[in-house]
Amino acid sequence: MEKTLALACELIRRPSVTPEDADCQALMAEHLEAIGFQCTDMPFGEVKNLWAERSGKGAERSGKGAERGSEGPIVVFAGHTDVVPTGPESQWQSPPFEPTLRDGLLYGRGAADMKGSLAAMIVACEEFVASHPEHRGRIGFLITSDEEGPAVNGTVKVVEALVDAGKAIDWCIVGEPSSTSSLGDVVKNGRRGSLGAVLTVRGIQGHIAYPHLADNPIHRALPALDALTREVWDEGNDFFPATSFQISNINGGTGATNVIPGEVEVVFNFRFSTEVTDTELRQRTETILDAHGLDYSIDWNLSGQAFLTPSGALVEAAVESIREVAGIETELSTAGGTSDGRFIAPTGTQVLELGPVNATIHKIDECVRADDLPRLAAMYRGILEKLLLD
Repeated sequence: MEKTLALACELIRRPSVTPEDADCQALMAEHLEAIGFQCTDMPFGEVKNLWAERSGKGAERSGKGAERGSEGPIVVFAGHTDVVPTGPESQWQSPPFEPTLRDGLLYGRGAADMKGSLAAMIVACEEFVASHPEHRGRIGFLITSDEEGPAVNGTVKVVEALVDAGKAIDWCIVGEPSSTSSLGDVVKNGRRGSLGAVLTVRGIQGHIAYPHLADNPIHRALPALDALTREVWDEGNDFFPATSFQISNINGGTGATNVIPGEVEVVFNFRFSTEVTDTELRQRTETILDAHGLDYSIDWNLSGQAFLTPSGALVEAAVESIREVAGIETELSTAGGTSDGRFIAPTGTQVLELGPVNATIHKIDECVRADDLPRLAAMYRGILEKLLLD
């Protein structure tokens, strides 16, 4: 079996449902130490994290615990070993943690998101180091088992520890499944920010037949909510669509049909571009609520800042490598949800996401084209060559 495909199968066999790692990182560390990486376990809470680093010129390369040089820029591969739950296993055509090849596709939970990418990263480094053992700069791996879960003890904590240790990441390739129809057709060079809120509007509970003795918070809230839905938050830009405001839940009432409730709860979310900040969104929202004279409280939750990696060394290396391997011109995109890139980009790192086709991620019978995995490894290897060879 082709080596990238074989390694992906080994990873899929490990049932690493978030936040479990199921020794996936140990397997990756074994491969990385064999080619001169220093591997450091960085657990936080129940979450396993792996930081691995290899220096090129002038560095010792004797495996775990060896002293390392820190000269030159660093390219980091970032990803996660955890996967989402399988859903009813009886609905899978083959067991979700038994990798199965069928009609040119590799089936298994995590095949596309993102154990296939992890295998391609490892093989890319093995081949690159074998050909260029004295490469300039450094190569790193930042791997977590907390991407599909709460994402509080994973990448964000490792990045904080790296910053505290004075380690700066120059370029980062996240292995999220970015492709839409064919491998490499889309690269994510940014993501929208995500700002959520729980709004509580208070009124006075009373009998529905005597509204003059009550104050209906639902009626109070509706004009303000209408104003929020009509607000133009920004116009977007060349990379981002306009900021979106969406209400996901409204909850009020006591369970009785003849009672005006004392409060109503509204859950909403902004997916925002780089044209506006989360601070501006909070302020403008509260200005609208205040203008409607509401008695309210609001709890904000910032899941991630918007980030953008414009044209530069990393983007150009990815575009050229995809062209060489796949013979296509890739599209730069910021569409979709959030990723762990949101924790890395604020440190000043150039970040992009490149991975397999995402059509089956999180679904029953998740799969990836088997021959895409060695091609993805070739793309990753090409990026390393363009960034780390003199």
